[in-house]
Amino acid sequence: MIEVRNVRKSFGDKEILKDVSFTMYTGKTNLIIGASGSGKTVMMKCMIGLIRPEQGAILYHGEDITKMDEKELIEIRRQIGMLFQGSALFDSMTVQENVMFPLNMFTQDNFKKKLERVNEVLAKVELTDANKKYPAEISGGMKKRVALARAIVLNPKFLFCDEPNSGLDPQTSLVIDNLISSLTKEYNMTTIINTHDMNTVMESGDHIIYMHKGQKQWEGSNKEIVYSDDELLNKFIFASDFLKGAKMAQIQQNDRNK
Repeated sequence: MIEVRNVRKSFGDKEILKDVSFTMYTGKTNLIIGASGSGKTVMMKCMIGLIRPEQGAILYHGEDITKMDEKELIEIRRQIGMLFQGSALFDSMTVQENVMFPLNMFTQDNFKKKLERVNEVLAKVELTDANKKYPAEISGGMKKRVALARAIVLNPKFLFCDEPNSGLDPQTSLVIDNLISSLTKEYNMTTIINTHDMNTVMESGDHIIYMHKGQKQWEGSNKEIVYSDDELLNKFIFASDFLKGAKMAQIQQNDRNK
């Protein structure tokens, strides 16, 4: 669990985060959504310790990272897996070498044990035959799955995903969403996703924070979001007539299932 308490962050005279508080829950897919400039990227950077807020606390299972020195932060970061927007694979390394990279950095395991772990997580993301391939030889969706395997190879307690579906087609995006959700539950991680993808919101949003102009505007689940009467949230989520129709269809379906 990660608790954000009364966080404020400014750059110069511009206040980016304005007294933001929320909790991200273990075993759930937690989403941060909002328009460009809403503060969600700065919020995520604060949460992983890349940026220090001027005010407030960010607690990992009760430990405030805003009070930690660099050595203490390194220990926390060893518990964090990160899935980057562009996958951030090393082009000169094979899939196997990319996934093994964190094990080489942070463990003293022998090669056999590291390879066993690499093969285990590649199997989790359905890439059992990709060990010897290079990033240039695989699709965008496969790259995301390799990056996800690398993110979980150290058995992290916390998984951060920055726009995991960026550049992917809808079908591949759904595969990535389902993988992240299933791995979150299997490993009982606290997963935080920064996303614009409305399919991710509706399919995977166990817990959603909507940010607007540096503040938490709304909080709830994907089941609650279709019933929201928050005007700003509805304008952001259901901007098109198609999505408005989808909202009404979802409400009708939920009513039938009651």
